Amino acid sequence: MTIEERVFIAGAGPVGLVSAANLLRHGVPVTVFEAGSNLSTESRASTFHPPTLDMLDDLGAAGSLIAQGLVAPTFQYRTREHGVIGHFDFGQMADATRHPYRLQAEQSKLTRILLDQLQANPDFEIRFDSEVASVSQDETSITLTLAHAGQTSTRSARWLIGADGASSRVRRALDIEFEGFTWPERFLVVSTPFDFNSVIPDLAAVSYVADPDRWHFLLHIPGLCRVMFLVKPDESDELALSHDFAQQLMAGVVPGRSGYEIAHTTLYKVHQRVAKSFREGRAFLAGDAAHINNPLGGMGMNGGIHDAMNLTERLAQVVKGQAGEAELDRYDRQRRLVTLETIQTATIQNKKNLEQPEPEFRQMLAEIAADPKRTHDYLLRVSMVSSLRRAAELG
Repeated sequence: MTIEERVFIAGAGPVGLVSAANLLRHGVPVTVFEAGSNLSTESRASTFHPPTLDMLDDLGAAGSLIAQGLVAPTFQYRTREHGVIGHFDFGQMADATRHPYRLQAEQSKLTRILLDQLQANPDFEIRFDSEVASVSQDETSITLTLAHAGQTSTRSARWLIGADGASSRVRRALDIEFEGFTWPERFLVVSTPFDFNSVIPDLAAVSYVADPDRWHFLLHIPGLCRVMFLVKPDESDELALSHDFAQQLMAGVVPGRSGYEIAHTTLYKVHQRVAKSFREGRAFLAGDAAHINNPLGGMGMNGGIHDAMNLTERLAQVVKGQAGEAELDRYDRQRRLVTLETIQTATIQNKKNLEQPEPEFRQMLAEIAADPKRTHDYLLRVSMVSSLRRAAELG
């Protein structure tokens, strides 16, 4: 079988296409295999952090994404009783990024921008309706068996990036354990075109409402507000997805207001899991295939894009003979450890913060806001700049 001098990528989500874009930027040919018949249209992740926007800018994709999104220069914490209890402005960390704000835009916008850019490149190939069925490798190549329209085929290349999501067929084929746990609660996202700015004073585009019984947060994207609620373990999926339940939860957002127009609802099981290894020989895991976490803080997709850039910078050097293969071990060391140390820890703490007894949480936010250095450090953490710096420290 012919060994193709290119990198295979499983998955045409944000992580897979960012991987492809950065490899092509360095002159490395790629083929992307996507199990679906087209790019996903699911809303899913919709927050892009400042350093992620810097990376996308380097790929030539940030401008188009910003034009289609909603710039969110601030975020805040609230309670029903006290209103705003913490308000933070990314402008205070402008020394650390070219984009001192969050951008609210569905991930499906990014994948289409990237695909439009890549299709003109002769070194780029994408195959839809092509799911990875099995993976085998030796010292010089890796071979995929691909399922397509009821038939199978095989192709071999030098390297493989598994960016095929939380249920990754690549991770399973490599028999890499997905360590961690699943929360007993689920998260319900209710999307509505209602303009909450008209009834909630001083509302930021990203607003977390702490409550020890049932917190929620509001996240605006162009044309919609996504409201996320905690669903308790004793509340069934059937109940959680019912129209009346969504309306009941929404009625608690603004006292005295009910009967919202609901565009759609999505119920999520919530996991905190990290693959035992991000590298197995000539294969790598990135994004949700490598780690998943609760969405509080918007670190999942962003962390995956950070994986992609870290890995492909190294892989391009190896492919072009500018570094030895040992350079690739640094990807696993840096990105896996930083995922465990910062992303997993931060998202778990974000959930706990919203469930904390109110006075303690208010005091913590007040102490951060009162100290400019603590505010700066806090913004570096929540924007994921700190996690990138920590990864670099890991050698």
